Amino acid sequence: MLMAGLLASACAWADGSPVGLWKNIDDATGKPKALIRITENNGELSGKIEKLFRAPEEDQNPVCAKCEGDLKDQPVIGMTILSGLKKDGNEYSGGQILDPANGKIYKSKLTVVEDGKKLNVRGYIGLPMLGRTQTWVREE
Repeated sequence: MLMAGLLASACAWADGSPVGLWKNIDDATGKPKALIRITENNGELSGKIEKLFRAPEEDQNPVCAKCEGDLKDQPVIGMTILSGLKKDGNEYSGGQILDPANGKIYKSKLTVVEDGKKLNVRGYIGLPMLGRTQTWVREE
């Protein structure tokens, strides 16, 4: 079973798919923030936080205090932060991304770069040029 999962991850990587485990890098500090697992179901991508990289003095299992609705005060670890992304040419678009730090939901698009080793994740309001991009690094 483990080999099948590893083989599926290797195949996803080889075909330029964003499916797999990613380390997101804070665009402001350059430091790793979390591990996010991206999965695909019926042609739609979603991403869930598996691990947070936090300083020892920080809460190691924070909740999304600034989120609204069903996500309010829910644990950040295990939270789905990416959803609704579909393949559109060389990118994945039409979805949204949640920033647990501020509880805001943004439109999102993803682009796989450097032969599947990195993922440019853009969150924006309105037009894609009015947003910010993080680079995520493939973990597996």
